[in-house]
Amino acid sequence: MLATRLYLEKPTRSQIFCWFGSSLVVAFLYSLPALHQAFRSDYVIQDDARQHVFWMLRFLDPTLFPNDLTADYFQSVAPWGYTTLYRIFSLFGIDPITASKILPSILGLITTAFCFGVVGQIVSVPMAGFAAATLLNQNLWMRDDLSSATPGAFFYPIFLAFLYYLLRGSLLPCLATIALQGLFYPQGVFLSAGILLLRLLDWQGGKWRLSERRQIRFCLIGLAVALLVMLLYAMKSSQFGAVIRLAEARNLVAFSPSGWSAFFSDSPVDFWLCGKRSGMIPTEWCDLAKNDQEALRPWLALIRFPAIWLGLLLPLCLKLQHRLPGSQQANRNWNILWQVAIVSIGMFFLAHLLSFRLHLPNRYTEHSFRILLSLAAGLSFVILLNLATQRFLRRNHDRQTQRLIVGCTAVVLATLVFYPYSLEIDNAAFPVTGYVRGKHPELYSFFAKQPKDIVIASLTEEANQLPTFTQRSLLVGGEGYLLPYHPQYFQEMSQRLSNLIRAQYSPDLAQVKALIRKYDVDFWLLDQESFQPDFTDPKSYLTSLFAQFPAETEPIKAQLQTGTVPALAQLGETCSVSRGDFRILRAKCVLRQ
Repeated sequence: MLATRLYLEKPTRSQIFCWFGSSLVVAFLYSLPALHQAFRSDYVIQDDARQHVFWMLRFLDPTLFPNDLTADYFQSVAPWGYTTLYRIFSLFGIDPITASKILPSILGLITTAFCFGVVGQIVSVPMAGFAAATLLNQNLWMRDDLSSATPGAFFYPIFLAFLYYLLRGSLLPCLATIALQGLFYPQGVFLSAGILLLRLLDWQGGKWRLSERRQIRFCLIGLAVALLVMLLYAMKSSQFGAVIRLAEARNLVAFSPSGWSAFFSDSPVDFWLCGKRSGMIPTEWCDLAKNDQEALRPWLALIRFPAIWLGLLLPLCLKLQHRLPGSQQANRNWNILWQVAIVSIGMFFLAHLLSFRLHLPNRYTEHSFRILLSLAAGLSFVILLNLATQRFLRRNHDRQTQRLIVGCTAVVLATLVFYPYSLEIDNAAFPVTGYVRGKHPELYSFFAKQPKDIVIASLTEEANQLPTFTQRSLLVGGEGYLLPYHPQYFQEMSQRLSNLIRAQYSPDLAQVKALIRKYDVDFWLLDQESFQPDFTDPKSYLTSLFAQFPAETEPIKAQLQTGTVPALAQLGETCSVSRGDFRILRAKCVLRQ
């Protein structure tokens, strides 16, 4: 019958290609607004790419960012494969900033293809692959991880490729994906190794037994490659020393709830579930709940986000598979879902136990949970749709009823595809990209014309755009640049920022000159808020900045409240150049005052 061909009978090759092509089309449609935002102006950069990509401009011009500690740091922590890919783009004349805008769409399509393939290895219903791929794309574009084109964005296509080749039993491609994870996103290797370890055992007849010899051999070879990759990763030494220990992190404001790299929380729910770095659940799921002002907002968020509740319904659907014809087509490969869940949760707690030696705990769950719930939701969607159709067909078998079912199915699928455009995630419309648009081209043009070895000192928020848009170095950047995971780097940059704060607000010009000489500063960038910060505004950049250094900045707050004028504010127009709302002080002129 016409209706049952949608998801019951063994699909033909043309049906598979139709659903696969539709999945790719949806993925491309979701990426189009992101492409529009990325290329709507000459001065657009993704928020995270400002830190992880700007230094790669050295590939085009090795003389950029000389002796720049920030550029050296982000270059040192970047995975080798990630760096090499951008270098290859540079060999073809594509600058890293442009490459970071193109890659998300490509990664989204590859992710979609392997997601569809993984579902196809679990159940031979191409509509399930379409539903899972669509829901996964929605997950990815509800956060800015994919649009950042940073290492985390590469986890999705590579990990799904690992699952696909693992389920197919293709050894060499599977080993290649393990190696790629080590080159692009090393945390993924731990997840893959855990899954291979679990697959050494099989649940048969109510007991755990060793798997078949062929599968054991497959898993052992994969584990050997994973172990080799882990060893190579562990042996990689950083010029910035070892990562911070948990005891040290507890004493830093940066890791406190108000810190730029907030990790700890006064709320156990936030710490273990919704924390951006410490929580188990993807943050956009929590954001959806927070945006709803109703009393039952967490439950309303679940209802509005089908990937969650549909995915959680899968165990019930499989439990009732004798009553649901669609689930009878599922083979033993569905075990991969609970294997991913167990390994992800296990690595999450292990990462907490070894904080921060395995990096951040949520890196082991937020990415894999998006994949896991999307796969499960795609399967549940088709099973439940099949159940509803079968019950309806029992009452009436005429062709008009079948056409009605097909029409209703089309409406349901269209709703599934377009509903996320009605959501608001963390005060942003779908798709969430995190692109930052530079609004001061005159300022960027001024610095871009200066020598390549200049150093700019500034406490303005706009200064964080300068390395990307002007290819010139900052003495120290703000949030995003000041990562606290390597004490050797963080202590030096914190000292710079602390010295800069004290010098900018000091009434003694000698302290300003001392900082200029110590760090060889060439320009000092000021804006309208520089000497009149509004500490009552929680969204103020300087308010956030001062909160990171309470001991150093409390006396400055008191000084400003008493009306003491900083020395830099008294220079007038003598050494300054105006560019819109900004004043640029020439350091050499300041030294002569």
